[in-house]
Amino acid sequence: MKFMDFVKPAAIRPQLDSTDKQGAIRELISALVEAGEVAQDDHEDIVQGILKREELGSTGIGRGVAVPHAKHDRVDQPVGTIGISQQGIGFNSLDGEDVYLMFLLISPMKNPTDHLRALENISRQLREDTFCRFLKQSKTLDDVQQLLEEADENSPE
Repeated sequence: MKFMDFVKPAAIRPQLDSTDKQGAIRELISALVEAGEVAQDDHEDIVQGILKREELGSTGIGRGVAVPHAKHDRVDQPVGTIGISQQGIGFNSLDGEDVYLMFLLISPMKNPTDHLRALENISRQLREDTFCRFLKQSKTLDDVQQLLEEADENSPE
């Protein structure tokens, strides 16, 4: 699965306003609502699902990156977005460092395979230091979208 299969460009936030974990999660889910990918009525339920997942263990995977995710019965296909924080967000990351890149993913309950494939793609790309560095430096939606498209072109799938 490639980025452009699940990341919704209209929901990408290259300059997050939020300065804390819950605020950033809410901001990214609001972006998915504004983009028409998630129903407004499901906003709070999805926030709570992601926060509940965070209670199991932080999705701050280290190196300034977090991948908050959850499954929800009101989405038909994986939908995701990306948020970039210029100031850094405390996320209880595995390495104790602040998070600058957030990849938020919501997948349908009925199709765990696509959820895992999307997470696998995110994880594979995040191992590339150059990708992370350029993404962190991105200031516009066009910058982010171009990086995602280049990553998709170079992806083995």
